[in-house]
Amino acid sequence: MAERVVRLPDVGEGIAEAELVEWHVKVGDIVREDAVLGAVMTDKATVEIPSPTDGRVIWLAGSVGDVLAIGSDFVRLEVDGKSAPAAEAVKSASSTASTLAKKPDVAASAPRMAREPPNMLKSQPSAAPPHHAGDRPLAAPAVRLRAREAGVDLRQIRGTGPAGRITHDDLDAHLARGRTGTTATPYPTQTAVTDIKIVGLRRKIAEKMSVASSRIPHITYVEEVDVTALEDLRAKLNSQKQPGRPKLTMLPFLMRAMVRAIAEQQHLNAHFDDEAGIVHQHAGVHIGIATQTPAGLVVPVVRHAEARDLWSCAAEVARLAEAARNGSATRDELTGSTITITSLGALGGLATTPIINHPEVAIIGVNRIAIRPHWDGAAFVPRQMMNLSSSFDHRVIDGFDAAQFVQRIKTQLETPAMIFIDG
Repeated sequence: MAERVVRLPDVGEGIAEAELVEWHVKVGDIVREDAVLGAVMTDKATVEIPSPTDGRVIWLAGSVGDVLAIGSDFVRLEVDGKSAPAAEAVKSASSTASTLAKKPDVAASAPRMAREPPNMLKSQPSAAPPHHAGDRPLAAPAVRLRAREAGVDLRQIRGTGPAGRITHDDLDAHLARGRTGTTATPYPTQTAVTDIKIVGLRRKIAEKMSVASSRIPHITYVEEVDVTALEDLRAKLNSQKQPGRPKLTMLPFLMRAMVRAIAEQQHLNAHFDDEAGIVHQHAGVHIGIATQTPAGLVVPVVRHAEARDLWSCAAEVARLAEAARNGSATRDELTGSTITITSLGALGGLATTPIINHPEVAIIGVNRIAIRPHWDGAAFVPRQMMNLSSSFDHRVIDGFDAAQFVQRIKTQLETPAMIFIDG
């Protein structure tokens, strides 16, 4: 008997070490050639390390979680004296692992003659029965990879190789027959990958969101608002609509509530030039309305909302939304907002974490209205409730100021008569 050292192969270009994530054997186990000894993980992939020969495990490199150097001893095997030299074993293991780590598709598309060991070309032993549940089927790493990609449970395949090893031909035959056993499904496996280049407006959106997310430390504040009274008022106003007046949605009420809240906290209606370290506080309230269009998300701007009443706000929102959707909105209509509203309407969910429209310092998110039980001090009553999910630039807006701002908006929405009171 002789000792055979299996070293940790080069599992990827430039990789100096790998983390041991799984042992498939223990000391004393008898292993066959190509049986998986263990698995290691690099920063790119998990790679199974196969045995280069038959033998008995007499030593393992370490425990799961250990970091091993490339080229260090991985497993030591007791083998008979006729086994191939240790140097060949290392080369074989390295080649297999590198192929798995770098080019997983090569094994699946290589000619069958190149995949199978030479002795497989001479004779085919009788097929072994499928493995029992819990048993680990004997198969080369390349076969395991193909099976994983195809969603096939190797325990359902009869291996025709030595000791019941499952070959590529066995896997091909199984795929040709259709899957059986626990993996049976009426749905086909989809393997297509479509590459879509990010261009135009979508690229601009991606760039803007990346800047906002990377440069602004967001604080998001979520508050529940009872809009029952507001919805009743809105319905009455719409039912008595005068000629030439637009239909009122929730947005004009929110815009007017924001204008009144900003009058008391003007530092939230601002741009932050973080490179110069200057906050540009605006007197005019120019509210951006995040709008979904066929081309992507745009933010048309209702200028000087402080000088508009409900119906003027509603008319301008409707005009700008239509211009944004049909592509006729001008550059001036899509730039210059000082604070933004974002709403997904009926799809608004319970809460969101809106991203600030850089270089602004605040964004108000509207979630959907739903009837919920609300405690009035004596009993639970059904009320129309809506959440506001609002984000603030924590570099210039403290959490207290953010909460106070949202609470001022909440008070006005819950008592909508306040929206019409001057001063």
